[in-house]
Amino acid sequence: MAILLIKGGNISLTKTDPSLKNIIVGLGWDVRETDSESFDLDTSILMIQSDGKARSDRDFIYYHQKDSACGAVHHTGDNRTGAGDGDDESIHVFLDKVPAEIQKLIVCVSIYEADKKKQNFGQVLSAFIRLVNKDTQQEVTRYDLSENASMHTAMIFGEIYRYDGEWKFKAVGQGFQGGLAELARLHGINA
Repeated sequence: MAILLIKGGNISLTKTDPSLKNIIVGLGWDVRETDSESFDLDTSILMIQSDGKARSDRDFIYYHQKDSACGAVHHTGDNRTGAGDGDDESIHVFLDKVPAEIQKLIVCVSIYEADKKKQNFGQVLSAFIRLVNKDTQQEVTRYDLSENASMHTAMIFGEIYRYDGEWKFKAVGQGFQGGLAELARLHGINA
């Protein structure tokens, strides 16, 4: 059974599931039915060093750059509607391929053309991130975004990070104004 996290909560992935090497990072969401406009949420991962910065733009994995140069991260593709149950988008992470200098994988979600469409995360319902052991298909942990984020167009949902020789996961839920470009810029990416 998966460990449910609240904002700020973290777990040791290494201790919770010692066989965990290949992760599916699944994200899902629903959109308020009162809004007629469609929402396109996009997930991405920033590969970050200990200084809080990416090594290069190649450490930003998203729907236009689906694979990291090292082969550790693979984006499976863009879902433009959020329709249906389960994961709407997913990214595969191969922990044993993550370069030693990468300390953190930041899982981000943004709303495509949010400013143009006057959309924000306050209009998104049932958003979640979950980590699944790709080899066993067992859900390891889950974080349901429960707070109102009506001012934000991009968010860090969670972080997979190294700590004392272990892989851990933290539920973050931190919003940003300025979209994904601003979030990427803060981590040294020229998006």
